[in-house]
Amino acid sequence: YPSEFLMQKITEDNQIPVHLHVSVSLQYVAGLKGRALVEFFHSNIAEVENEELRHLMWSSVLFYKTPSVEVMACVLLSTKAIYFLLDDSFIHADEHQSDFWNKENSDCENSSFHLSCCFVLKLNDLQSVNVGLFDQYFRITGHSADHIVTCLTRDSYNTHTFIQQLMAVLSLLARTPSPEPVDKDFYSEFGSRNTGKMENYELIHSSRVKFIYPNEEEIGDLAFLVAEKMDGLTNLPSLNILLYVLAFQVNHFEGSAQNTSSLQPKTLILTSSDLFLFDEDYISYPLPEFAKEPPKRDKYQLADGRRIRDLDRVLMGYQTYPQALTFVFDDVQNQDLMQNLTLDHFGE
Repeated sequence: YPSEFLMQKITEDNQIPVHLHVSVSLQYVAGLKGRALVEFFHSNIAEVENEELRHLMWSSVLFYKTPSVEVMACVLLSTKAIYFLLDDSFIHADEHQSDFWNKENSDCENSSFHLSCCFVLKLNDLQSVNVGLFDQYFRITGHSADHIVTCLTRDSYNTHTFIQQLMAVLSLLARTPSPEPVDKDFYSEFGSRNTGKMENYELIHSSRVKFIYPNEEEIGDLAFLVAEKMDGLTNLPSLNILLYVLAFQVNHFEGSAQNTSSLQPKTLILTSSDLFLFDEDYISYPLPEFAKEPPKRDKYQLADGRRIRDLDRVLMGYQTYPQALTFVFDDVQNQDLMQNLTLDHFGE
């Protein structure tokens, strides 16, 4: 251990997405290859001697306690736990909520010694995994609010690969078998099903961890919400969601010392008639079992919406993935201006 194939695979996966900036400590990790990477894991991260590193992935992550702070992380899956090696910007952005951060180390900032914070979720504490729409993200849930993390892969391939590796590792866990189910009477068997809402698809793994996938109703709910935002401009039956993708909106700042741009996470939804940008809550829904009250904000909040017929042109960058697209819309204040002019000029 480890096999040459595994070391080569982990080395290939050890690449920070080019559009995201990370701290010096994580850049150091991304520079490690093959055996050096495995040795780094065993000497700096692994909690027990006999655990094996099985998978590595770079992803943006969100914590349940800090739903507004998206931070870059190196996600390491071993046979014992999932490790999130975090960018140190997370520590400074939300120190009062980061209970696991030792503040005595904060005087290292100005030295050449770079510190990273590592969040550990043991596989034995894992209860469920919720996969987001079109495999754009997944949420890992443990036994408390401190143990809920969403990985925003923005990539169905990365999500699928991680879920597969996680299932394989969970199969190695020896857990006590579930108690025998209690015989239910007629009323309890059928009474709970008449809620009028179909449950999401659940796959209960042999380790008793639930893998929960969205069903068709979730797309239906999203289409209804989108139709509401369109102020009845179209009829719901003909509304089809053609594309759902987690993207970034680029805000360009001119006039600063150097022209800089910031990336704002957005959910882009394309229908047959409109293009929408939503601020989506990726961490709070569906509600965890211990949640006492609903989240402070809705799952989807409309940030911008434009009609496709007002689209003038689309500019495409020539860089490799991730691709930058600029949508240029006709800048007409009153969207129905032309229609109103026609009515005024030609009367009835």
